[in-house]
Amino acid sequence: MERALARSRDRFEGARPRSKPIRLMIVDDSTVARAVLSRMIEADPAFEIVAVAGTAEHAIEALDQVRVDVVLLDLEMPGAGGLEALPKVIAAAAGAKVMIVSSLAEEGAEQTVAALAKGAADTLPKPGKGNFYGRFSEVLIGKLKALGHAAAPILEPAPQRSLSAQPPLRAMPSDPIDILAIGASTGGIHSLGAFFHSLPKKIGVPILVTQHLPGPFMPVFARQLGVVAHRECLVAQDGMQIRADRIYVAPGDAHLTLEPAGKSIVIRLTHGRTASGCMPSVDPMFASIGAVYGSGAVGVILTGMGRDGVEGAARMVACGGSVIAQDEASSAVWGMPKAVLDAGLACAVLPPDKIARRVASRTEEQPGCK
Repeated sequence: MERALARSRDRFEGARPRSKPIRLMIVDDSTVARAVLSRMIEADPAFEIVAVAGTAEHAIEALDQVRVDVVLLDLEMPGAGGLEALPKVIAAAAGAKVMIVSSLAEEGAEQTVAALAKGAADTLPKPGKGNFYGRFSEVLIGKLKALGHAAAPILEPAPQRSLSAQPPLRAMPSDPIDILAIGASTGGIHSLGAFFHSLPKKIGVPILVTQHLPGPFMPVFARQLGVVAHRECLVAQDGMQIRADRIYVAPGDAHLTLEPAGKSIVIRLTHGRTASGCMPSVDPMFASIGAVYGSGAVGVILTGMGRDGVEGAARMVACGGSVIAQDEASSAVWGMPKAVLDAGLACAVLPPDKIARRVASRTEEQPGCK
C-alpha cells in the first residue's frame, strides 16, 4: 500500500508543472570556493549551475555563449579584479543580476559600496570569520531566490502585464513639494545613482534616504552618495535641523524620522520595532513626513525585497502625501515597489531617471521641468 501511494504521489508530482530553475554562473579564482558554493547551491532544486569561471575575463567570454539569471562574482581575482570588471560583466550578462560573494564584502568595506553603486544587485561576505554563525548556505540561498530570474527571460518573451490586473494609480498632485524621502534595499544604491544623476542640483527641499545597509557602511555610503548627487550628504544625527538640498541618510541602527521643534523641523532617531522588521525601516520615515508636511510630502520607493515602506506609505497618503514606485524592469528585486503598487498607494510607477524628472516637475526651483 505504501509503495502504491508513493508511486501515485510520484506520478502526481511528475505531472505538476515545474518552474524553470534559476540559472547561475560562479566566478571565483579559487577552485575550493567554486566547489563549496556549487555544492551548497545544487542541493536546492530551484537552481542550476550552468557555468563557472576563474577570472572576470573568462566569465565575460562565457557569457557570450550561455545565458544566466544570476552571476556570483568574487572581487579578489587575477587579471581585471571583480570590481574593475563589474560593468563589463553586467553588460555581458544581458539582464542577469550580479551578486558579489567575496571576503572584501565585509562591513564598512569601500569596495562593497562601490560594487553596489556600479550595479551589483547584492553582496555577501564569504564565510570563515564567524559570519552567519553556520547559516551561510541559508542566507546565500535566500538572497539568490529573492534575485530570481533575469530581467530579460532566457528563452521566451515576458508575458505582457495585464492592465486590468494592475491596481489603479492614485491621482498625481501638482502642487510644489516640501520634503522628499527615498526608501531602498537590494539594488538600491545603483538606482539611487540613476535617480540623482537625473535630478537637478537644486530642488529647494531637504532629502531623506533610508537604504538597508549595516551601520558601518553608512559613512562610506553617505560620502559616495554625496559625490554622485552633487550635494552635501550626512549620516543623520538626532536633533539635526534639516536644510534644503541637503541629503540625510538613516544610520544603520536607527529609523530616520522628523518632528517640529519651534519654527524648525528636526531629525529624531527612533529604535522601535516595525512590521517589516527592518532597521532602519522606511515605514517610520514615510509616516513622519506625512504627519509633518501633509500634501507637501513625497515618498519614492525603490528596488528591494520585502514590504518595507507599505505601512508608512499608507499613513503618508492618508495625510495627503504621494508615493512614486520604481518599475519592475529597472528593479533588481521588485518587492518593495510592487507591495506599494499592489496596496493602491502609488501615483506613478517609473524607472529612477523618470522618477527624478517627475519630482523635479513639482519643485519651485524647476517649474518648467518635465
